[in-house]
Amino acid sequence: MNCPFCNEDHDRVIDSRSSEGGGVIRRRRQCLACSRRFTTYERIEETARLVVVKRDGSRVPFTRENVLKGVLMACGKRPIPEDAKIAIVDGVEEEIHRTFDREVESRLIGEMVAVRLRGLDEIAYVRFASEYYNFRNVDDIMKQLEELNARIKDVPDQQHMFDEGMPKTPRSGDSAQ
Repeated sequence: MNCPFCNEDHDRVIDSRSSEGGGVIRRRRQCLACSRRFTTYERIEETARLVVVKRDGSRVPFTRENVLKGVLMACGKRPIPEDAKIAIVDGVEEEIHRTFDREVESRLIGEMVAVRLRGLDEIAYVRFASEYYNFRNVDDIMKQLEELNARIKDVPDQQHMFDEGMPKTPRSGDSAQ
């Protein structure tokens, strides 16, 4: 392993731990040339590449970076910890590799991300859904939310968005009777 500081190939492993549910090995190393420490991660390489079938029928290799990019965009400046975002990507990647052998539709990946975001943060969920489903107006958003509510199982302790059965709260200026 080349040292990122001095580029020498003389190091020793100080500590090794599995992380991300055993899918990754984290190694803490020390360069014998410059004595600086650095961390490396070893991930099992997928030999059979999974292909994503996009809406237009084109096929591209699956990359977790694309899923992470979508999650980061949806979360924006929301107060969501980085490890929670990574956990979403890890969960989606694990489910995809466990469920599909060769091909997966991009629509299914988007739904997996949406379900996890919905349980994490409602605003991030709506942001992701509005971009993913390419909404043009509020009616499109409402129609999609109704479809998702019909298909997606409820997350424990999650309040329903736009629930018609919710009691209406008085607006400022309305008189309470």
